[in-house]
This record gives sequence, C-alpha cells and structure tokens, in this order.
Amino acid sequence: MSPEDLERQALERYAAGDLEGSVAAWEAVYDAELVAGRDEAAARAAALVALNLLCETGLMAPVRGWVARARRLVADAEPGPVHALLAVITTYERFLSGDPAAALAPAREAVELGERFGVDPARGLGRVAVARLALHAGDLDGGFALLDELAVDLGAGRFDPLTTGNVYCELICAAQWLGRHDRAREWTEVMDRWREGPAFGATHGRCRVHRAELLRISGPADVAEDEALAACDELRPWLRRELGWPLVELGTIRLRRGDLTGAEEAFREAHQRAWSPQPGLALLRLARGDLTGAAAMIRNEIAHPSDVPWKERPPFGDLRLVPLLAARSEIAAASGDRTEAEQAADELARIQATYPSQSLAAEVALAQARAALLADDPATAIGAATAAVATWTDLDAPYDAAGARVVLGAAHHALGEADLARLEWEAAADGFVRFGAPGRAAEVAALLGEQLTPAATAHRSASLVKEGDRWRIAHGGTEAWLPDLKGVHLLAALLASPGREVTALDLAGAGVVESGLPVLDEEARASYRRRLVEVEDDLAEAERDHDEARRELAERDREYLLAELSGALGLGGRHRVVGGTAERARTSVTRSLRYALARIAEAHPELGGHLDRAVRTGTCCSYVPDPIAPLAWEIVT
Repeated sequence: MSPEDLERQALERYAAGDLEGSVAAWEAVYDAELVAGRDEAAARAAALVALNLLCETGLMAPVRGWVARARRLVADAEPGPVHALLAVITTYERFLSGDPAAALAPAREAVELGERFGVDPARGLGRVAVARLALHAGDLDGGFALLDELAVDLGAGRFDPLTTGNVYCELICAAQWLGRHDRAREWTEVMDRWREGPAFGATHGRCRVHRAELLRISGPADVAEDEALAACDELRPWLRRELGWPLVELGTIRLRRGDLTGAEEAFREAHQRAWSPQPGLALLRLARGDLTGAAAMIRNEIAHPSDVPWKERPPFGDLRLVPLLAARSEIAAASGDRTEAEQAADELARIQATYPSQSLAAEVALAQARAALLADDPATAIGAATAAVATWTDLDAPYDAAGARVVLGAAHHALGEADLARLEWEAAADGFVRFGAPGRAAEVAALLGEQLTPAATAHRSASLVKEGDRWRIAHGGTEAWLPDLKGVHLLAALLASPGREVTALDLAGAGVVESGLPVLDEEARASYRRRLVEVEDDLAEAERDHDEARRELAERDREYLLAELSGALGLGGRHRVVGGTAERARTSVTRSLRYALARIAEAHPELGGHLDRAVRTGTCCSYVPDPIAPLAWEIVT
C-alpha cells in the first residue's frame, strides 16, 4: 500500500474504533516514508503515532521513543507543522510525568507554531496546557479565563473534530481538578450536545465518564452507574491503562449505592491496570467495618501518592491530595482519632487557601466539624457542619449534603438538642434515599432509633397481585391495572425480598456460560509487544543518562504491559473474554424494569415515585425502600 493509502486506513480505523489498527497503520506510514527517503513525512507519521499513544494509552516511554525518532528526522529542518506536533506532545509528556516546569516552554511553542502552520492539535491542546499550568501555579482567574476563551473557539467550530473532542475533555478535567462542578457541568452539557454530530473515536465514551462524574454528585445514583458502565464498555477497546479512570468512577458510584461487592470488583480491576483505586478502596474498607485497614490504606496513599500519568486527575501537586485527605477525615472520625482528624482538616484548609472553590470549602468545613466533635467542641462543629450543608446544597450534591447533615445532627445531639438532631438526621435519610443510597439511609435510621416521629414510622402497605393476564397494584385506597410485562415479573421478585441484592444474571434466570470477545485480540497483543520493545529502549537510555525519574516511569510502563499480556490469557493459555452474558442480562433487566416502572408511574403516580426511588438497577438489582417510611408489600404471582 502507498503511504497515502496507509494514512487513509489509519484514519478509517480510528473512526471505526480500532485504535491498535490505527496506530499500526501510522507505523506502516512511518516505515514507508522512511524507505522512500521522505524524512519530514516520516517524522510527521512518527509524531502522529506518539500523539495517539499519548492520548489513549498513558504509556509515556513509547511516546518518548517516537518523539525522539521524529526529532532526529527534522533536526536540521526549519520549524514547520511537525515541530508544532512535537511541541504539544512534549508538553503533555512532561506535564503528565510530573515535570510542570519543563512543560511550559514547549506549550507556548506549540501554540505559536500551531497558529502559524494551522496545526489544530498543537494550537488547541497547547492552549489547554498553558491554562492548566496557570491553574496549577495558583492563578485560577487567569487559567479559567484562558479556558473560557478556548471554549468559545470550540463552540465556533475553529478546530477539527479530533482536537475538539480532546480539548472539551481537557476543559472538563481541569474544572473537576479544582472542584468547579458548576463549570464542569456547563462544559459537559456543551460537549454532550456536540458529540452527537462530528465526534468520533473515544470522544463518546469520555463524555459518558464526565456525565457519570456529575451524576455521582447530583444523582440519581442508578443513572450514574448506568453511565459509568456504558463508558467502560465504550472505552474498553480504546483505553489501556486509562481504563482505570471510568472503572474507579464506577467503583465510587457503587460504593455510594451500597453495592460493596460491585465496588470492590471495579476498584480491583482499576488497580490491575496500574491505576490507583484510592481513596475509594479505603472507604470501602471503612464501609465494611475495617477501620484499621482503611486508615492504613489512606496513610500509605498520602505518603506515596500514585505517579500514574493521568490527565483526568491532578498528576502532581497538592490538589491530588484533596480526595485522600477528605477520606482521611472521614476514617479518623469513625475511628475516634482526633489527631488524624485535625491534621486532615488543617491540610485541606492549607490547600484550599491556594485553590479556592466551593466544593473544597465544603470539604474543609466538614473536616473541621468532625475534628471539633472529637475535641468535645460541638458548638464549633455546628457552625462548620452548617456551612458544609449549605455549600453542598447550593452545589446540588444531595449525597454529600446528607453526609454533612449526619455530622451536624451528631453535634446537636452532643449538646442535648434532640429535636434539632432528629431534624437533621431525618433530612439526611431523605437525601440519601433521593440520591439512591439506601444503605446510608438505613444507617441514619439506626441513629434515629426511638427519636423517630410517629408519622415517620407509620407502617404502610401496598400490593401487587397477578390476576389472569394482568397485574393489580394498590396502595392508599387507589388501585391500578398493568399489562403482563416482563418488567413487572422482575419487580415482583425484588419486592418479595426487600433489601436483598440479586444479580441481573440471576434475576433474568440466565444459567449459561459466559462468552464474549477476547480481552486482547491478536493485533492488540502484537502492538503491546512493539510497545515493550520501545519501553526497553527508553529504559536503556534512562539508565545511560542516569535519569532515575525517567527510569522509574519506564519500569512502570513495562510492568503494566507485561501484566496486560499475561492477564489476557486464562487457564490452558486460552484467551480471556469480555462483554458476554452478564452484560446482556444487565442491559435487558434494566431496560425491562425501567419500562415497567414508567408504566406504574403513569397508572399510579404515588407508587411510581416511591418505586423509582427504591428500585436499584445495574449489575445487581434490589428494592430498598425509605427506612423512615417503609412499605410492606403483599405479592401474589
């Protein structure tokens, strides 16, 4: 094939979702142009290999290898489009490798050359990098002003689709870094509308992760989990190490929902991909009552934060400690460790002084409230917890607001203000239920105990009865009739065992052997082997130059690739598979249940609203009613 045909194949494969095939085609373009003696064209192909690896794999050693090849080929050439590409790739390689000081100059060079020669990835991603480096330095106003200007240019269609999708993702990641959920929500909504048109490649899946991140804050939790699961499915062919990003998001959402088994599965898979599952895994240990294990995990992560080259989370600096310190505060409060709680609050306040935002201010206030409670100062705790509740409420974060209300109620209780404590705890339970966290609501109900009001504890009943080819559903003196839908049968099974989780596979009655697609196909395995050779070259160069930081990064890349290759094979050397029966069951059960619930809401709005809040769907399904005002169901099938 000619270089032109190979380049067309690279673009077509990328558009079709075949990352490995696209990279292999660009490598073939490089080889063909090199043989033909067209050095600049070969350097461009090498730069595009590096750009694809940079954006989709998180493997910096191969990126450096391809950049070095390209630079050698254009070492004596005048600055041109290839130099613009190399400048932006170098910017992000240094940025993601934890060297922001070395990233600024190439970022500015990328913008200048990108504008001069019309190289969209350079002028778009270069401007993002300049803005993110300003944010990292504490210049929040200047950094966000640059990002707002860039957002206007994106909306005006001034970049190609590939650059537009990547830059939108970068904008949202920058806002999430700093807890600017309002800005992240605005840009996610714009990206979501845009992606229905020219978007291709991994853009759709990345946008889903951002939607899941926002739904993890605002709820409903079941919709957040569906988005995260769909993102994992869409991104699995694209991302390698970076698949840890949606997996951790999925684990965090499941943890909030109370699906501890599902959360652990997601966190462990992220860990296997060399992506840190913290603080989620430590909080999972806390939820299971392992206070010692939770505290040890979070202390270790704070002392040795992961140096994974991720752009979705701060790759360096104090901002990456914020979620870890918030978890440290929560674990210390549960353990009664005043010293740990006070240190976490002080550290969060120090970081918030440099990177002010509403969400970080709420984290600081809540940590201070917990520390004050442990110091037997409930009056101070009330003021701090009230501020946290107000801020989380303003940010439309019901789960976090409910968590702050639990602390506020405890402070009132410590002062003997039983009515005020009950008021906050009842509001907390309601917030958890509305978000979709029935387990947390049950914990609050246990706190309430005998303090529950008679109205709140009034026993209520409802019925779902099969009569011929219809179902009769009744509550509060009102009856309605439903057709004999599959979803109603599934719902009846959940209502008969409130609080019990049932896997979608069991609920669907499937008892077949899992089947699906290979975890890594032959082309992917061949690509991984090529990446290993490139990593070994990078390691040799780092050792020759006595560059310890670069050597450690390259060794992590090598360990990751070896783990991926070995993990793709099961017993007897058989290829592992994904995407089989369990996923089809989850999709089918969720769709059937949601359709049935929609029909119930039409026929009986009050019951429809109750079931919409209490029925959880996903990999595991359950019916968990409001613990403060439960329903007792009569089920006749």
